[in-house]
Amino acid sequence: MGKVVAAALAAGCAVAACVVASVMVGRSVRRRRAWRRVVRLLEELEEGCATPVGRLRQVVDAMAVEMHAGLASEGGSKLKMLLTYVHKLPTGKERGTYYALDLGTSYRVLRVQLGGQRSAIIGHDLDRQPIPQNLMTSTSEELFDFVATLLKDFVEREIKGSISTQQESRELGFTFSFPVKQTSSSSGNLIKWTKGFSVEDMVGRDVSECLQQAISRKGLDMRVAVLINDTVGTLALGHYDDEDTVAAVIFGTGTNACYLERADAIIKCQGLLTTSGGMVVNMEWGNFWSSHLPRTSYDIDLDGDSPNPNDQGFEKMISGMYLGDIVRRVILQMSQESDVFGPVSSKLHVPFILRTHLMAAMHEDDSPNLTEVARVLKDTLEIPDVPLNVRRLVVNICDVVTRRAARLAAAGIVGILKKIGRDGSGGIAGGKTKVGSKNKMRRTVVAVEGGLYTNYTMFREYLNEAMEEILGEDVAPYVFIKMTKDGSGIGAALLAASHSASSTVDRVGLP
Repeated sequence: MGKVVAAALAAGCAVAACVVASVMVGRSVRRRRAWRRVVRLLEELEEGCATPVGRLRQVVDAMAVEMHAGLASEGGSKLKMLLTYVHKLPTGKERGTYYALDLGTSYRVLRVQLGGQRSAIIGHDLDRQPIPQNLMTSTSEELFDFVATLLKDFVEREIKGSISTQQESRELGFTFSFPVKQTSSSSGNLIKWTKGFSVEDMVGRDVSECLQQAISRKGLDMRVAVLINDTVGTLALGHYDDEDTVAAVIFGTGTNACYLERADAIIKCQGLLTTSGGMVVNMEWGNFWSSHLPRTSYDIDLDGDSPNPNDQGFEKMISGMYLGDIVRRVILQMSQESDVFGPVSSKLHVPFILRTHLMAAMHEDDSPNLTEVARVLKDTLEIPDVPLNVRRLVVNICDVVTRRAARLAAAGIVGILKKIGRDGSGGIAGGKTKVGSKNKMRRTVVAVEGGLYTNYTMFREYLNEAMEEILGEDVAPYVFIKMTKDGSGIGAALLAASHSASSTVDRVGLP
């Protein structure tokens, strides 16, 4: 009897062991299948985001073609190619004290002292305040009276702290961070409000005139010398530091570019004459589109879910506003098709919860166990206890998305250089000057500003690497990307100086 029981127990244990082994094998098989699925999704992402140099050169050509079309006629291109009427960039010879007002969701006023030698900004003072919520939906008079009052208080503090007050009339550069139809270098009509503003009696009116009237009501002797956006201010600051600067690009939450164009190339404004022969063109390049741009299902879904579908396509691929959300969408897809991230977190369904600075922190995590990746997944997306191999997968996702963005951004820049003959391809002037019997490449500088480029090391390195690939070893050494700081502030003050009623400095030449 005892032997029978023992045999039965042994048989039972064997069966149980087989069941356990079977369950463990089953789990192992499922894990391998799940892992293979997410690896396949990653490979599909890599293929969809691929930017070989041949494709980048197609994007370069498409950008140059769209620029030509946008200059030829209104509405002739996805690129607006807006005239700024700014044709006097700072030369470095400006002297005196000038002011800048930067108006967006906050208010900044600066005073900049210029010493008459390139890069000799003697000093600048700054005052920053948020715009009160109630004024964002009030009347134009209330909004600009508030701004003019702060401007007057800033100037009066200067007078109290200064021995010399000889400068009676003051010149102001006005950076206005909303869509404007420019009518001159110092005037423009508001097209529409963004960023939560809704001052309805302002739409269609000249924003500079509204500010000038408010300044006069406050008894302040100050003239709005120039009206610009932040990209034009970046070009001005870049040109002040280096006279070979021909274009400027912003890579931040959004993205935009401007450059110095020959006046006779602006066909949609025939007969346009400037004393310098050139004019700064605001491209609004976030709206650029080409069939050569590598688009994935994640980009299509992001665009469809956005408030502006089929708009700002280039910006949605390369700017800081969107990169983190593309990564979120990829992780969500992987979570839905496998269990490598555990149960699907509800946070993965929240648009823009993964901001680009968090994505950058994960991408650039160099700790052995990727502790920053684990922290962001847990704290932001509520995905805890992620294995190390899955954390590495997340880093790879970030890398693919960022690499594509940076390389497309580089192609956009080279597209501008191609349009103005600075890419060495034999376009207008070919970017070359004759020295004796030989052609020599001209030195070319592009000013860049914005946190995506300045703070995200991998984005910056990928962009610079792609510039060299596209331009080639013969041309790349002559093209420089230079970071600027505060084009919307200091750049605006510099343009106030170059457009000053008393300015006698030389005017800038053509690219």
